[in-house]
Amino acid sequence: MSIRTLKEEDYDEVISVLDKWWGGRHMTEMLPRLFFKHFNNTSFAIQENNKVIAFLIGFISQTYPNKAYVHFIGVHPEYRKKGLGVQLYQTFFDLVKQRGCDTVHIVTSPDNKKSIAFHTHIGFQIENYNEGITVNSNYDGPGEDRVLLKKTLY
Repeated sequence: MSIRTLKEEDYDEVISVLDKWWGGRHMTEMLPRLFFKHFNNTSFAIQENNKVIAFLIGFISQTYPNKAYVHFIGVHPEYRKKGLGVQLYQTFFDLVKQRGCDTVHIVTSPDNKKSIAFHTHIGFQIENYNEGITVNSNYDGPGEDRVLLKKTLY
């Protein structure tokens, strides 16, 4: 297994398995090709036998250059709980820290308990935490509630 930067050519392979990796949940429209084309120098893939088995799409904010954002992370179901997500995040943290970032942000659905648990386990904190998960109502439009998480890089 090796970690490398993501390439635009990875798009077709990843998008063809994405919904399957999410147990049939429709996720493909959340991951357009533009992320593979325009953010590949801050996005990473883990390959095994020439197949992408995990990936992370991230970038540094143009508005706030000391902040980075991870838009998407995915691990093939057969490779979960093996530390691949942590490896991808650590690679991303190291890179953006070198480039002057002091925080990394993510946004997830309040229904995605596995994502919230994973991210808090690796040191993200729920923003505006207040006796339970703080939901940002209508964050991504009417009825599109989200949980915001942040990790400070030391």
